Amino acid sequence: MNVGNIQTLIGMGLYLVVMIVLGLWYARRSNSNLEEYFLARRGFGPWVAALSAEASDMSGWLLMGLPGVAYFTGFGEAFWTALGLFIGTWINWALVAKRLRSYSQIADNAITLPEFFSKRFHDKRRVLLTLAALISLVFFSIYVGAQFITFGKLFGYIFNANMVAMVILGAVLVLFYTLLGGFWAVGMTDLIQGILMISALVLVLAVGYFTAGGLSGIAANLAAFPRFTDFFGIATPQLVNGVQETAKGLPLFGPGADYGFLVIISTMAWGLGYFGMPQVLVRFMAIKKTSMIKPSRNIAVVWCFIAQIAAVLIGIIGRSYLPSLLTSAGEAENIFIHLSIRFFPPLLAGVVISGILAASMSSSDSYMLIVASSLANDLFKDVFKKDASEALVMWVARIAMLVVTVFGIAIALSGSQSIFRVVSYAWAGFGASFGPLVLFSLFWKRTTFPAAVAGMLTGGIMVVVWKTLIAKAGGVFAVYELLPAFILSALVILIVSLVTKKPSAEIEKEFEAAKVTEF
Repeated sequence: MNVGNIQTLIGMGLYLVVMIVLGLWYARRSNSNLEEYFLARRGFGPWVAALSAEASDMSGWLLMGLPGVAYFTGFGEAFWTALGLFIGTWINWALVAKRLRSYSQIADNAITLPEFFSKRFHDKRRVLLTLAALISLVFFSIYVGAQFITFGKLFGYIFNANMVAMVILGAVLVLFYTLLGGFWAVGMTDLIQGILMISALVLVLAVGYFTAGGLSGIAANLAAFPRFTDFFGIATPQLVNGVQETAKGLPLFGPGADYGFLVIISTMAWGLGYFGMPQVLVRFMAIKKTSMIKPSRNIAVVWCFIAQIAAVLIGIIGRSYLPSLLTSAGEAENIFIHLSIRFFPPLLAGVVISGILAASMSSSDSYMLIVASSLANDLFKDVFKKDASEALVMWVARIAMLVVTVFGIAIALSGSQSIFRVVSYAWAGFGASFGPLVLFSLFWKRTTFPAAVAGMLTGGIMVVVWKTLIAKAGGVFAVYELLPAFILSALVILIVSLVTKKPSAEIEKEFEAAKVTEF
């Protein structure tokens, strides 16, 4: 390891020390009871709620996956994906946040999303709760695996270290401070990580813009790559065994392809996923007062807008500045790291690159805690051992975190090296399983328990079926699996609700109270 790498490591180490100290600081407070540990006793202010939601949502995908897509295939797919996510962010905060904050408290103070579903429909047999907890375990394990891939790529590239060892190291670090501090540690570290993420993105974008020659220089360099900067097109790298060919120091592209209306709608369907994302929805539930939701929404939307524009443009500038350096879709996701190391002194580069650590840690800690809360509070306490003490439930939660960490490591080492593709699958799973049900639960009084079960199962199963079977037919079927699965889940909830017995008067009374009650 050379002197530059050591300085970079020091910069990253400073960040990690701060995160671990925060975990230790909040350990005693978070361990006082279950609501404190899993929901911070609904004590988040506007800044913590907003940046915690966005940081945990975007993950390492923001600093590696999205710039990687822009670098490899140009503006089209990255832009429409980012636009869909931005619109989804705004609608979710504007439409869902306030109602869910009130309804989750009215529904017998539900502190997790599975518990909210169960209490919303007075599910005495805990069917909804069990299904939601198991779905969370499956898709959050995939999500956690994607973050561990980020750790492996980051540390492996900088220090030329073994991928397996670096994945395990990153997993252990996140597990350590999440185990200690609970939701308060997650929220407060996410606040810092959200600030670091957007600062790193803006800094790399600004320096990259001028280093690459400004607008004219960047445009001139990219002019030779067909459809690369086309809103309605996509560049097509010439690949041999997944590796882009080069000639005379320049990457080779085909003529490009159209990015048609159906493809755009499919790509923008990423925004639908927000309605079913537990890591975002639980922040709505944790906000101290409903009056704080509007300023939280403004902070979150501005953060999301700036961060995603910066991430896409970093990929575009990276291709202009280092056109033939990264020759596969997996390698392209390292462009943020390459630019950071080239633009900044090693110590500062370490701090900037910590933005990737921040993105991955802020997401994986949230995913691990949410799965732990689902398995420990929802399954273990509510289904298997209703008289379990709070201390025992928290120990079960810690064991659950360890299990999810092991699953995540296994997924990270299973062979897929594309953070973007791994995240897209988990995102679709949550969006289709939970998204339609969240909307119907909050805004349609006639939604019934059988419909909730049917809709949740339909969404989750259809994501898997569409991805593995139907999409392979190509043509109109080659759309992002979230779109058809979300639509079908919504239709099933609507139809089954209309043909089954309407909810009880007590459920309807709670629904009406949630419409007008503020906390």
